[in-house]
Amino acid sequence: MKIVDLSTTIRNSPPGTPAHQATGIEYSGHAAGAAAIEQLFGVPKELLRDGEGWAVERFTSFGTHNSTHLDAPWHYNSRIAGEPAATIDQLPLEWFFAPGVVLDLRHLVRDEGRQGDPATPEHLEAALDAAGHQLRERDIVLVRTGCDRYIDQPDYLTRGCGVTAAGTRWLWERGVRVMGIDAWGWDEPLDRQARRALELRQQGVFWQAHQADLPYSQIERLVGLDRLPPRGFTVACFPLKIERGSGAPARVVAILE
Repeated sequence: MKIVDLSTTIRNSPPGTPAHQATGIEYSGHAAGAAAIEQLFGVPKELLRDGEGWAVERFTSFGTHNSTHLDAPWHYNSRIAGEPAATIDQLPLEWFFAPGVVLDLRHLVRDEGRQGDPATPEHLEAALDAAGHQLRERDIVLVRTGCDRYIDQPDYLTRGCGVTAAGTRWLWERGVRVMGIDAWGWDEPLDRQARRALELRQQGVFWQAHQADLPYSQIERLVGLDRLPPRGFTVACFPLKIERGSGAPARVVAILE
């Protein structure tokens, strides 16, 4: 069995990352741990192995959508298909361990990821044919754009192609409940959608795939899909159990026999 890690490393964000997207981690070493132990329990460092206490880390800034994560329907709208939208802790665990398929859509991305055509049902169907795979209910579909190579760049969120609302519904209608992408988001980059929404002055343009009125979960910010075959693997992507969460980080891996 081989396990392929599809998750980005959680670390301090590079300079220039917008504040609302930045991750901050404060590291406390073994010397500080020894001092804490003496303060809390009166045990001096001489009674600790190598005079060291515990090392710990603390998030100074970390959102549920900052790293490789899964979105819950509650992230998209308060009501989905006429019912209260499910939060991440309410979704069935069976969704997050299932056979996977990689759809190669790199040809839709142009100009180092700054331009591209969002994936339509026709694009998805052609990629499935190329993968030699027929979708089955609860398959996990992973869209490969190649934009994971920009994950540490401040303009990462503006790169990629995304998937249309029609494409998302096409997958849903074939039984897919978890779908993921190796880009900042499942939708076409938001700056492009924003320009079009403002020009047209209508709903259903900005954030259209998220707000497609479907109770599904999406994995965003995957990495390393190039290390997978098109099919023949299992995806494990269990989200953290965050009460009332709109999403949660996950250690997403592919398991190959």
